[in-house]
Amino acid sequence: MRQRDLFRTLIAAATVTLAVAAGAPAAVAAADSASTGSASTHYTGLLADGASWIADVPASWNGAIILYSHGFGPLTAQDAPDPATQADLLGLGYALVGSSYSGSSWWALAAAAKDQFASLAAIEHRIGRPRRTIAWGESMGGLISAEETQDSRGRIDGTLTTCGLVAGALSLNNYQLDGEYALSELLAPSQQIQLAGYATAGQAGAAATALAAVTAGAQSTAEGRARIALAAGLLNEPTWFSGATPPAPTDYAGQEQQQADELSNFVLPFIISARYQIELAADGNSSFTRGVDYTRILRRSSYLPEVKALYRAADLSLDHDLSALTRHADVTADPGAVATLARTSMVTGHLSVPELDIHTIDDQLVPIQQENWYRQRVIRAGSSALFRQAFVDATGHCNFQPAGYVAALRALEHRLDTGRWGDVTQPGVLNAAASAAGLGSFDPYLPFRPPALVNARS
Repeated sequence: MRQRDLFRTLIAAATVTLAVAAGAPAAVAAADSASTGSASTHYTGLLADGASWIADVPASWNGAIILYSHGFGPLTAQDAPDPATQADLLGLGYALVGSSYSGSSWWALAAAAKDQFASLAAIEHRIGRPRRTIAWGESMGGLISAEETQDSRGRIDGTLTTCGLVAGALSLNNYQLDGEYALSELLAPSQQIQLAGYATAGQAGAAATALAAVTAGAQSTAEGRARIALAAGLLNEPTWFSGATPPAPTDYAGQEQQQADELSNFVLPFIISARYQIELAADGNSSFTRGVDYTRILRRSSYLPEVKALYRAADLSLDHDLSALTRHADVTADPGAVATLARTSMVTGHLSVPELDIHTIDDQLVPIQQENWYRQRVIRAGSSALFRQAFVDATGHCNFQPAGYVAALRALEHRLDTGRWGDVTQPGVLNAAASAAGLGSFDPYLPFRPPALVNARS
């Protein structure tokens, strides 16, 4: 139920036109306040660039601060992923702080890390230097925390990313555009649905509505189902969206049904509306299709067996459709937008402190394949000794429970305490720690190796 509530909230948020002014003031007089409850003190304040911050400090503070980076959405300060986790973390003695970020777009990467570190400084001014600070980011906030990890300069000691968008904006925009283009070109070529370069939120919303309707309608034919599977493969979309268990490994019809449901009912309305916000932040479109060889990139997809099976069932030529996609592709990127996102919204893989990433294995908004891409970056940067990943047997974006969060947090703290990871990020150890936390039920960690992220092109 929590996952479905999150889906509805994100879809509603993504289609709202920003009410934020085009630019934050260059300087605002700092102001903050504090109120004391029975078990913690709540602080609020305003940063010089107009961002707000909040913090909660328990009466029995353990000396550690969690610097929490919230995900994509309205620029509202948050210091925990949800109220239940916030209460549990405060009960364990952690102080929490986070900012709203600043700017004219919900894709606030240009200012987010700066605003987060300024919020940390603000609460340290009120309560003193902590013994330890842990950056914790969720979804887009996971990308922010990964950026903080690159250049911590002693301000954080470790990082926990949860469902993090760690492959960055250029990767995200390109593979999403590929899948959207495949749906439009193969299912509704005469409709000329606008896929990029939105001048208004309304244009993006209209495109999202049109493409979701096209996808839903195509599900009624074998040809449509095959082409939906192809587009889902380009989008790196998982094959488990609803139900207690995923479809069987060779139940390709069941897998495609799950993908069709998530695309038409959740993913397309969200990501196309979100594209407008990213283009607003980048001042242009950063993604392209022209010159892409769709046969080559599909060959790398873990969903290729599903796509081939459904094309055979529909008696369609996959080679013909892939060639048509390559031949007709004509979207080009704005170099300035590419440069902006490369500077603000991509990570190098260089880590200055230990980092643990956790991810559900079937994440519709930030596919698990992003963790494969990021791990390769970390290895190339020579930071693999500082890095670990753990995976949760669940479907949904950021669909974790407090016990699972706390188990990951304890594993990271073990690394900070001892200087060694040991076996604390192994699934059995994490599950034992989650059970011992006494914070209720949780989806278990499991052994998992993420497949490759196709067509990131960055």
